[in-house]
Amino acid sequence: MGTKAVRLNQKQIEHAKPKEKDYVLSDGDGLQLRVRTNGSRLWNFNYRQPLTKKRVNMGFGAFPELSLAQARKYTIEARSLVSQGIDPKEYREQQKLDDQKVSKHTLTNVASDWFELKKETITPNYAEDIWRSLEKHIFPKLANTPVSQITAPIIISILRPIEAKGSLETVKRLTQRLNEIMNYSVNCGLVLSNPLSGIKAAFKKPKKKNMASLKPEELPELMSAIANASIKRTTRCLLEWQLHTMTRPAEASGARWDEIDLDTKIWSIPPERMKKRREHRIPLTEQALDLLETMQPISGHREFVFPSDRDPLKPCNSQTANMALKRMGFAGRLVSHGLRSLASTTLNEQGFEADLIEAALAHVDDNQVRSAYNRTDYLERRIPMMSWWSGHIDEAAQGSLSVTGRKSLKVIG
Repeated sequence: MGTKAVRLNQKQIEHAKPKEKDYVLSDGDGLQLRVRTNGSRLWNFNYRQPLTKKRVNMGFGAFPELSLAQARKYTIEARSLVSQGIDPKEYREQQKLDDQKVSKHTLTNVASDWFELKKETITPNYAEDIWRSLEKHIFPKLANTPVSQITAPIIISILRPIEAKGSLETVKRLTQRLNEIMNYSVNCGLVLSNPLSGIKAAFKKPKKKNMASLKPEELPELMSAIANASIKRTTRCLLEWQLHTMTRPAEASGARWDEIDLDTKIWSIPPERMKKRREHRIPLTEQALDLLETMQPISGHREFVFPSDRDPLKPCNSQTANMALKRMGFAGRLVSHGLRSLASTTLNEQGFEADLIEAALAHVDDNQVRSAYNRTDYLERRIPMMSWWSGHIDEAAQGSLSVTGRKSLKVIG
């Protein structure tokens, strides 16, 4: 490759003085020491680019930081690449990029980028649950691991102990979330394929459990329990509000006064608070309006309809209703989310249209084509159904003194 030359020695290099112009001392095999006019001495490897055959200089570093022995070692490595048809300069740049990927594209960093997009499509509570699960189960062992080094066996070894504890739902959720992160990595060009695509087959499937709920005929028992429970007035109102409006726990507990239009009798929950990121409008029945009237002296001057007891500037916790049901003796029989199921079952048994019930529950059609074209929320047609449901709740509460049935008492607990 390079012209034959007398090998340089340490003394020659140390005594190489600057001249009016840069000059080169050759060590042979393409290795050169360029002496600059400013006195600096730089190692270069001069070679023919394998494809273009043009002469190219590749810098190794400066002397004395890079010794003669080390420069010769680099030359041998570079010549080996050239002999294989590889441009050593391009190879070195690619190595730098690969090293950057290793340090920059760790699981934590990539997961953070993915999460920034993910949380735009889900509720804040769900987003918090996702990140907390990764922090608890995955990041402690894999935080600084590059996504390019993530493999199915590594993830399986981390999730096996969780499976052994019987936490199959947790395993299922983690495999789903990790798959989303790895698919994101593929789409961003960080990895060629997702090594976790079939990982769920390595674990036991959790048995599907229906949300604990009461049968329609058990509604009077629930209303009696709510009326006689030793719970705060706000919690009692929240339970009945969730029951009348058929909303999810977080949607109900986070209700804001500015979301409610008393003139049109409509509660509009913004997309960012909804599971499916679509605005949800609820026609408010007279009973629901009575609940708001009851809450007015308690929280009318605040942002949230159902303020937290500890910090009135924040809403009730989404688990407030759930904990109250447990204290009322419904543990294992009913969770607050099950109030929606109770409403759905009752309305279906009464023959109300399925589309109206699904709209009231803010369910989005699984059929993507139908969902894209069917944007109506049947608001006007849902009014009679919601009125019937609130009336049905009142009937079930007869003799139990529900909040709406005794609003004239104005008792604040």
